[in-house]
Amino acid sequence: MGGMNALRRLSNTFYDGVLADPLLAPVCADFTRAHVEHVAVWLAEVFGGPAGFTTEHGGHQARLRAHLGLAITEEQRTRWMELMTDAVGKELPQDETLRRRVLEYFDRGTRIARDVSAGPVGQDLGEPGPTPRWGWDGLV
Repeated sequence: MGGMNALRRLSNTFYDGVLADPLLAPVCADFTRAHVEHVAVWLAEVFGGPAGFTTEHGGHQARLRAHLGLAITEEQRTRWMELMTDAVGKELPQDETLRRRVLEYFDRGTRIARDVSAGPVGQDLGEPGPTPRWGWDGLV
């Protein structure tokens, strides 16, 4: 994928688009630039890298809790995917299989985020298990 530098570029390009988008910017009202780095660390872990998000930022449970109360709509999820597809096209290697697999992960993840976002802040999510890992054949 290009390592952490590529994941940081992907996150930066994507969130630059999100923050400029009238449909998605309101969802990111509490956004900080540190979020870009956290997303890059999350993606590194998901795609087979070190468990930095789990050890430094609370893992899968923290990622899910961050979406509680956001009330993400299907229209917003679809727009999110459009912007991420653009960012993947700009920032990841020109390998169609790689890009397709990455976007499959994001499609799955955005559906989960949309569903979780319907719950109120502080809702007990139970134990979601470890940070998911994604490979060439999908969920590992």
